[in-house]
Amino acid sequence: MSILADVSLSITRAMKAHDAPTLSALRMLKTALTNKEVEKGRALEPAEELQVVAALIKQRRDSVDQFQKGGRLDLAEKEQFEVTLLEGMMPPPIGAAKIEEAVAKAVAETGATSPKDMGRVMKAAMAALAGQPVDGKAVNEAVRRKLAG
Repeated sequence: MSILADVSLSITRAMKAHDAPTLSALRMLKTALTNKEVEKGRALEPAEELQVVAALIKQRRDSVDQFQKGGRLDLAEKEQFEVTLLEGMMPPPIGAAKIEEAVAKAVAETGATSPKDMGRVMKAAMAALAGQPVDGKAVNEAVRRKLAG
């Protein structure tokens, strides 16, 4: 079942349960998925759906940080709830060992030897991990460690 179909069913359940915060977050997700489908002109593939969800998670995390810095804990709490809900729709993230393996392979492929080559290694590593739920920061840190020594 696609994420969009799952979200539609979850919206119905949230409406029946009168769960306004969940309903709001699910509607936001459904809108983002539908907008991406319209933009592409076709139904989204599972990897594309996951990219949309990952982008929304990243946006919400940035919002949480900004709201906390601004002293708006009520809004930060709402955004954090949405992050938790969206993360529940993602498959479990890949482990550090798989990231290290992809980084080592990318370093070997690109012939990188110094931190100056970080951009090429990151591009190769992220391409190798495409379609999988991976944190770009974790990949970045692994590349830095590998190229530093």
